[in-house]
Amino acid sequence: MASRKESGLPPNAGMASTSGTLDSPVKQIQIEGLVVLKIIKHYQEEGQGSEVVQGVLLGLVVDDRLEITNCFPFPQHTEDDADFDEVQYQMEMMRSLRHVNIDHLHVGWYQSTYYGSFVSRALLDSQFSYQHAIEESVVLIYDPIKTAQGSLSLKAYRLTPKLMEICKEKDFTPEGLKKANIGFEHMFEEVPIVIKNSHLISVLMWELEDKSTVADKHELLNLSSSNHLEKSLQLLMDRVDDMSQEIVKYNTYSRNLSKQQQQKHQYLQRRQQENTQRQSRGEPPLPEEDISKMFKPPQAPPRMDTLLIAGQINNYCQNVKEFTSQNLGKLFMAEALQGHN
Repeated sequence: MASRKESGLPPNAGMASTSGTLDSPVKQIQIEGLVVLKIIKHYQEEGQGSEVVQGVLLGLVVDDRLEITNCFPFPQHTEDDADFDEVQYQMEMMRSLRHVNIDHLHVGWYQSTYYGSFVSRALLDSQFSYQHAIEESVVLIYDPIKTAQGSLSLKAYRLTPKLMEICKEKDFTPEGLKKANIGFEHMFEEVPIVIKNSHLISVLMWELEDKSTVADKHELLNLSSSNHLEKSLQLLMDRVDDMSQEIVKYNTYSRNLSKQQQQKHQYLQRRQQENTQRQSRGEPPLPEEDISKMFKPPQAPPRMDTLLIAGQINNYCQNVKEFTSQNLGKLFMAEALQGHN
């Protein structure tokens, strides 16, 4: 998946909360319809295929509800733009919004996705940076491909407390993850989203729907299968291959560790036998040696990448399940109609 560099830390513009400190987590997200339109427009203008677009979310926190009232995009820039300072750009944008009396408090960021391919190390690191600086921060994932099929796909995620502790300690070894009892299903938590519009905008939408000149309103009943399922399965197979490579790495580490343990045990046995023989001959025992320096344990492969791959595989499976269930429903309905005729 094509992605930009890790987003910088959110500027210290103050906590986006109407009360002093907020101990309870965010349980609901309320998004203005204008924010959703801005995110969609950003992708339509700058996103192409697998190109990922990102931006900043602005708003405030009321009790356990996060209200997202505005956003602005990250500008597209190449590696040649070495002088571009992303953090300074965010500061200037929020300062300009504050001057025109618009909500300017940082509450997270958004990112587009390509066939649901968003579970990555870059997203994990960026969300950890945001959530570590501002506790209520969320990441919105916008799927333009699902949206183009007729249903808006916009989901909000946060890192779980377990994963936040792991990232703070930076202990991604198999023992560390086993001790924390964390799996791919405990990495991200989804927060329910409610889209809110003013009464005037709701009336305008009703009028626009009545004036709509779209002739074909039966696309959802089309029985032909698009390439969505084929592409999802291809991406799923790629991630399964990545998972198999990670398994090979871990199996190699396990074999090397077991082999070293056997060599260490044999060495200690030979040393003990030789000391016994020297003692029977009245000779002093062999001098003590540092076993840890002689048998350095092999480096354990980091397991965070494996968890991310497993999470992405689970996401692909959910997408395939959702797509196939809709198609199967339409096929059964068509079969019933044909039998009735």
